[in-house]
Amino acid sequence: MEDILNKIEELAISHDRLTPELIKEKDIKLGLRNPDGTGVMAGITSKGTVIGYKYLPRDDGSGDEKVPSDGKLMYCGYDVADLVNHIHSEKRFGFDEITYLLLTGELPTEDDLNSFSRALKNRRSLTKLERSILMQEAINENQMYALHSLISHFSRCDQRPNSTDIKDVSDRCINLIAKFPTVVAYNYHVMKYRKGANLNIRKPVPEFSTAENFLYLLKGKKPTEFEAYIFDLALMLHAEHGGGNNSTFTVRTVSSSGANTYMAICAGIASLSGHLHGGANEAVMSMMKTIKKNVRDWNDDDEIRAFLYKIINSQANDRTGKIYGMGHAVYTLSDPRAVILREKAIQFSRLKGVREEFRLLDKVAELATQVIWEKKGIVSSPNVDFYSGFIYKLLGIPIELYTPIFAMARVVGWSAHRIEEIIQNKIIRPGYGSSLSHEFEYTPLRDRK
Repeated sequence: MEDILNKIEELAISHDRLTPELIKEKDIKLGLRNPDGTGVMAGITSKGTVIGYKYLPRDDGSGDEKVPSDGKLMYCGYDVADLVNHIHSEKRFGFDEITYLLLTGELPTEDDLNSFSRALKNRRSLTKLERSILMQEAINENQMYALHSLISHFSRCDQRPNSTDIKDVSDRCINLIAKFPTVVAYNYHVMKYRKGANLNIRKPVPEFSTAENFLYLLKGKKPTEFEAYIFDLALMLHAEHGGGNNSTFTVRTVSSSGANTYMAICAGIASLSGHLHGGANEAVMSMMKTIKKNVRDWNDDDEIRAFLYKIINSQANDRTGKIYGMGHAVYTLSDPRAVILREKAIQFSRLKGVREEFRLLDKVAELATQVIWEKKGIVSSPNVDFYSGFIYKLLGIPIELYTPIFAMARVVGWSAHRIEEIIQNKIIRPGYGSSLSHEFEYTPLRDRK
């Protein structure tokens, strides 16, 4: 068998590896990316808009020039920074309101929001059958694998799982949005139980917000006000990010085929489980652990810079050459989510007495921006994952749950895009050019060498 696998690997690499010359000749947008790194326009959405560049007229009048700019994220036409700042300034938790906005395209009235929040609260608890499925299926220690398995099997609890009627789809999406925090928390406890710990399964508290409930279900006590609000903020900032990110595009692609809601959301979970998409905040914390171990003087810029060069040159950390948490496919000068989370991380580090650790994190971000520019000529900045993992750590959240929490928030965006894709009703089918230069003639088996 090893010989066969080696042969397949050798031939696959030989036939499937693409050269820059071939990509240019065929004018292929590999990865659905334009030559400048921006995404190919493959669809249209009212849900999320991601802005990382601005267009300025050239001095010679030859058109506009695309230049890096501070990032901006819009939800249904509203600036996310404005949304979260206004909501929290009113001393309200905002995840339910953001969910309503993304599903409907409009901000709710007070009555609509109260009604919607009640609907979510009434659906948080798992049914007897859902709990049974969780206990049977949540065997794998990888929490994303377990989440994927559970959501696919939750279709067994639905009498009409395949309906694509908009009311039915919306109902199932709201149901999943409400249950995801409970499922993620329960999954973790079941995994710990299988390792010998006590089974700490608690019922959701109707009076608690989504953020409060998750932290309560996970840790067994009501979080402080600051903890609850900072986690609510993280959920709001992760809820949506346009139609072009890998997991949302996957949900839209699967939805366009007529697949049911459970399969479409599972496709999003599967995409998010990939280390190039959903696991970056875990990778940041692992990288920082390596940096803290190898950099003796956390205040020495030269020593930190030298180690970052080792990382980018594939000589340190996981030897991939990646400085995790830096850069983004669209954002350039700044990721607005990272800007917001950084300010909260400063406050949180003071409360927790870990200001030195935060200063090192911040210094790594500053120096990594310089190192990436010097090494690759790329304008980069810290992305949302750079600070979210640090905040989750201070909240006492296990690292195994960092990516499931991402899914817990992003299921809102997935749901909004699924509904939009069904309404637009056009199966996604991009074209692929052939890398072969001619047609082959069949050779009989006895004549093959």
